[in-house]
Amino acid sequence: MRSRTRSHPRGRSTALALAVAGCLAAVLPAAGASLAEAAASGGAPAATAAAGDGTATVFYYTKTRNWAAYNLHWAPDGGTWTTVPGTGMETACTDWVKKTVSLGAAAGLQATFNNGQGTWDNNGGKNYALGTGVITVKDGVVAHSDPCAADSGTGTGASATVYYATATVGWPTVNLHWAPTGGSWTTVPGTGMDPACTGWVKKTVTLGSAAGLAATFNNGNGTWDNNNGRNYALGTGLSTVKDTTVTANATDPCAAVVPDTTAPTVPANLRAAATDVSTVVTWDAATDDRGVTGYQVTRSGGTKGTVVTSVTSTVLSESGLEERTAYTYTVKAVDAAGNVSASSAAAVTTTGTRPPAPAGSAPLGGDPRKDPIYFVLTARFNDGDSANNRGGSQHVKSGNAANNDPMFRGDFKGLVEKLDYVKALGFSAIWITPVVLNRSDYDYHGYHGYDFYKVDPRLESAGASYQDLINAAHAKGVKIYQDVVYNHSSRWGAKGLFTPTVYGVRDAQWSWYYDEKQSGFEYDGLTVDPKSGKSYYNGDLWSTAEPAGNTCVNWGTATQYKSAEGYTIYNCQWPNPTSGMFPKALFHQCWIGNWEGEDARSCWIHEDLADFNTENATVQNYLIGAYDKYIDMGVDGFRVDTTVHIPRVTWNRRFLPAIQQRVAQQFGAQKAQDFYVFGEVGSFVNDKWNRGSANQSAQYYTWKESAAYSADDATAAVQQYTTDNDPAKQPTSTNAFLNGNLYHAPDHSKFSGMNVIDMRMHMNFGDANNAFQNGKDSDDSYNDATYNVVYVDSHDFGPGKSSTRYAGGTEAWAENMALMWTFRGIPTLYYGSETEFQAGKQIDCGPTCPLAGTGRAYYGDKIAGTVTASGFSKVATATGPVAATLESPLVKHLQRLNEIRRAVPALQMGQYSTEGVSGGMAFKRRYTDTATGVDSFALVAVTGSATYTGVPNGTYKDAVTGDVKTVTGGTLSVPAPGKGNLRVYVLDLGGSNAAPGKVGAVGPYLK
Repeated sequence: MRSRTRSHPRGRSTALALAVAGCLAAVLPAAGASLAEAAASGGAPAATAAAGDGTATVFYYTKTRNWAAYNLHWAPDGGTWTTVPGTGMETACTDWVKKTVSLGAAAGLQATFNNGQGTWDNNGGKNYALGTGVITVKDGVVAHSDPCAADSGTGTGASATVYYATATVGWPTVNLHWAPTGGSWTTVPGTGMDPACTGWVKKTVTLGSAAGLAATFNNGNGTWDNNNGRNYALGTGLSTVKDTTVTANATDPCAAVVPDTTAPTVPANLRAAATDVSTVVTWDAATDDRGVTGYQVTRSGGTKGTVVTSVTSTVLSESGLEERTAYTYTVKAVDAAGNVSASSAAAVTTTGTRPPAPAGSAPLGGDPRKDPIYFVLTARFNDGDSANNRGGSQHVKSGNAANNDPMFRGDFKGLVEKLDYVKALGFSAIWITPVVLNRSDYDYHGYHGYDFYKVDPRLESAGASYQDLINAAHAKGVKIYQDVVYNHSSRWGAKGLFTPTVYGVRDAQWSWYYDEKQSGFEYDGLTVDPKSGKSYYNGDLWSTAEPAGNTCVNWGTATQYKSAEGYTIYNCQWPNPTSGMFPKALFHQCWIGNWEGEDARSCWIHEDLADFNTENATVQNYLIGAYDKYIDMGVDGFRVDTTVHIPRVTWNRRFLPAIQQRVAQQFGAQKAQDFYVFGEVGSFVNDKWNRGSANQSAQYYTWKESAAYSADDATAAVQQYTTDNDPAKQPTSTNAFLNGNLYHAPDHSKFSGMNVIDMRMHMNFGDANNAFQNGKDSDDSYNDATYNVVYVDSHDFGPGKSSTRYAGGTEAWAENMALMWTFRGIPTLYYGSETEFQAGKQIDCGPTCPLAGTGRAYYGDKIAGTVTASGFSKVATATGPVAATLESPLVKHLQRLNEIRRAVPALQMGQYSTEGVSGGMAFKRRYTDTATGVDSFALVAVTGSATYTGVPNGTYKDAVTGDVKTVTGGTLSVPAPGKGNLRVYVLDLGGSNAAPGKVGAVGPYLK
């Protein structure tokens, strides 16, 4: 993660946070539903048809708008827009208007809404993409069901009133999909439920002569709560369903609740700032007696009228505005009852000139478990443009100058040039180190962020911007996962949030370090100061005169300490947490004393990493706004650095929902569901729970909260640590495990939105079998271990917290890879490991030794030349050194492993079991998706022999050798394939689920 040698540990979203779209994959709405109905409800909610094909009935929520009139301005997909302001909508029921439109052959429509007087809701400038059938648009959230539907029961007999608790699932829209006992199910997705009181919705249905009903619940966008596949059995009268618990003949949970008629407080301290033609608007959180659920941001100015945008965080970023135009923003707070505060004071900002930039790129989407990951340090991978190379202040001291090896050497252009190399290896995702502008003496790795809103110019070139890299990767079917840091900035703070002024003196000792101040010269990491000739300019950071408002103690007085050169150290010369140089509201004020203690989240972890006070709303807004920018560029996911040093409650309340909301807003619910977030939780121990601390263990971060905490984030963080740190009290999951030989629908209702790097397997990968045994021992404590990122070593550590890159030998590497590519989780490879690059070398020694001798050495020499991939794992042409690299034994092994994994869905997304399996690294895996008709079952044996009992009879074909075995008595035996080799016997189910047989050509290990 960082540049210096360290002695301390450190530190899906695959699924859309349930507040937006949800995570339940391939879940049937009802155990008694037909296959066709199940496929419809689990896979395509937007395809629910209204009466007659080619129509859409659009419902729009009015309570939080309070306009005098409502118009639908729309266009069928591929068609022409209505004349402004569009078609008037008609009253549907309380708080709703509606309009039914005919779409002809179109599959949906683009829509905006307005009041006929110039105020628009256009989904933050992106319009609403709506399908056919019945559609609701409520405060920016699109769902499906008729919110005004009358009771769909039959007759006038018994009735049932169903209350459903929303606090855990967080759905803004809830539908009741139900059937009277012995009767027919409602049409998917069911009937919209009505707000009852805070945390509850309700619906009353008539049952005729039926004694009860079967029920499931959904959010109208494909996410279901069906009681883990069993449906809910409810009786007549009043029932409540809360966190899968049914209470029959319950008391009304809202009976004692006084109707909420109190609006939230007015949002305060509204700020707006423009960069080019983009703006970032932030404000302080409003308060409410029952909780604020969202905000309405109104923008006026320019030629396009007034626009209202709904958000749930306290930040809004917009792009693509008009040039050199003043925009005025106001914001209102909204609560669950639809009460709206008065408008805030206005904030005004003026845009600049539109920069030349390539068009954005939408995330590729798709299940992230299908995509093996190649991890690169961008600045050390491949140099495509020497003009942006920079050595920094440590260029000579580190020894890099002697090697003509500046720390910033690789760049986006170099990575673009080698995308075909990555694809030829078989990888379809690349994890890159942080891209934000860094500022430190040794910052090539990206973890010393300074300007979080700016891409580091040392990585970009003409025609090879970050956006160009994303676009180029997507064109080749390769995802980009961006490493992001929420925990800390550089020691110099964060531009736009706070930058400290330090005591500096250009005397005989320090003039080499403290540059002369030059008006108008601003640090960007790349530009060379024309006077000093240095690119590490710091003249904007120091002062000999004590600055106004200084809180640093003993400003500028000499200490008894000396620098490495023997120079006098002065008070307030170097930023640190205890000197008072940073404001307490924005940065934490201590050093970590206990790495498994509560202070791990609230103190600095290193001298050059200023620890954000992430429980402060201003800091949260700054970071949310910054990372919204990169989401908008189309990245496919985030690798989250130092996850463990931010409380889970803060992730779950603030950052994870903000990520999911932004992706959904920009690219739709499905792309948000596929956006992959995986965190680094530095649990550098071999036991299941990090020294007995749940809060410091990777699996803890995959779960939602199990208790309610203070509304104040800092207080909540302490409460969480002190009350929820017992491993014995943590939830468990069967999401990674087969039920016998059967795949079952996973329950992601308690998923936090954060997946994790599998630290336990990583720590035990000195031996593959050890990693396997330790990995599966922990899998019941993750929400879903099939989403874990699995690697042997990285830019920080080797197995066992080794400071060196893995050096177990080629055969051991082959065995590790064979396990990683067939066991649960997403296989990930640190750049160069395919050639055992720098095996045994110290991974990181900071500026005390040249990078060329470390695990972060420059790799471009190994891949010089040209390479063209004809597909994943396929080389069309290669010349020069890269051709030789592609012929190395581990590359051949890797290519074929990727081929086999792509050919067998069970190896990508399957649950697993060792029940009835003998052998060391042996297991069975299955993946079933009724919506797409996929069913894949595989028996895997790595290195050693194995016997599988109780497996389905049938024909099995080995994907490695092509061997065919027929099972008639439920038993299949596999002789030992040998170290680094494996067998993958796939059950031939015929048709689209036929076993692939032998995949790829015999290689040095797979034979």
